[in-house]
Amino acid sequence: MRFLPHTDTDRSAMLESMGAASIADLFADIPAELHLERGQLNIADALSEAGIVRKFTKASEKNRNATNTRYFLGGGTYNHFVPAVVDYVISRGEFLTAYTPYQPEIAQGTLQALFEFQTMIARLTGMDVSNASMYEAATATAEAALMARRVSRKKRVVIAGSVNPRYRSVTANYLSRLDGECIEVAMGNDTADFGTDMDRLIASIDDSTACVIVQYPDFYGSVYDLAALRAACDANKCLMVVAFSDVTAFALIESPGAMGADIAVGSGQSLGIPMAFGGPHLGLFTCKQKYLRQMPGRVCGLTRDADGKRGFVLTLSTREQHIRREKATSNICTNQGLMCTAAATYMSLMGDAGLATIAQRSAAALQMLVSRLPDHVSAAAGAHYNENVISFANQSARDRFLNIAQAQDIFAGIALEKIDVHAEPRHLLVSTTEMIEEADINDYLAALEAASE
Repeated sequence: MRFLPHTDTDRSAMLESMGAASIADLFADIPAELHLERGQLNIADALSEAGIVRKFTKASEKNRNATNTRYFLGGGTYNHFVPAVVDYVISRGEFLTAYTPYQPEIAQGTLQALFEFQTMIARLTGMDVSNASMYEAATATAEAALMARRVSRKKRVVIAGSVNPRYRSVTANYLSRLDGECIEVAMGNDTADFGTDMDRLIASIDDSTACVIVQYPDFYGSVYDLAALRAACDANKCLMVVAFSDVTAFALIESPGAMGADIAVGSGQSLGIPMAFGGPHLGLFTCKQKYLRQMPGRVCGLTRDADGKRGFVLTLSTREQHIRREKATSNICTNQGLMCTAAATYMSLMGDAGLATIAQRSAAALQMLVSRLPDHVSAAAGAHYNENVISFANQSARDRFLNIAQAQDIFAGIALEKIDVHAEPRHLLVSTTEMIEEADINDYLAALEAASE
């Protein structure tokens, strides 16, 4: 009875107040044949607290996850190392319990953390300004489309089929009840077509287009030049929106800002945020300075008080509870501030050199894996960052490999058709981060060889 606070007298009093003779009377509307008798439940006898801990600890050891396997899964969520100090900082009460810091007089620590976060994200993405985060990457992409419509005063949105399928789906849902159209440009589903077809994408742009949304590196890990797309956007007076899944890429390759992005959005999960069963994670939103007033979410600014002392405040607020009402650019960014603090802590620890090392190791691991693939497996051609599609002759060959890998505690990749409905069931989306070592790759290749025998 330790966890049941109501006594028999309490229960009798409650039943009497309801006019019921027994608890069974409360279920009288459910047909008797659907009742589950107590003996049918097959529940074991009660255990002591120590016995319960032992039982569930033993059961949990059967779980396989990134900490006790070789982990080659990606698709928008990545297994990066998170230093212990990140969790320590965000577990402190000053940060853990802080809500949106509307009152700067009592929230200077939180506001400064957000300001530093914005500064570092703007530097990493090569953009002019960043807000203080979004809910996650898919809704950030959708908000970018809405912002582009406001800025351009046009209603047609074009999105590449090589953008993360979840980003595409959420964006299409956001736009589905608005005037205008959302055009998805198919990229193909053969091995040679995995990646972004720039010619096809450019051909879909016209003078009624508000923006073009492209992912870089794209969902399949392809890295490519955006200069031609930038020129096409300029010619048609539309915005170029660049999405991304792993922001650490920009410690190694050209940033969205360097590529000419008007808006850059994506996931900040790789910046010290655990995978957490797939999210939601931290959404990043950046843009050019001239579009700042149309940017959704919170923006933290640096100012001076009446005595000339430095202070941090939320600025350019366009939330409906402040001003503008129906014109507000509010969104579901509610208290992602704690994740901003985690990301700021992580980036401060790593610094430019640390982030570059992580990016280099992630890319090198992928190159090592792809360059050593056996003849019966192929990889998508071209430059890639920490993600690629490997293809088998048929689904049977792929699934045989997955079964062998699973038996050896290797999470070998994502069956692509599970997240990209256009993909044939013979492909795997494979990802590497700095957590993948040469021994892991050797084991992966050995499983591929075993599957071919």
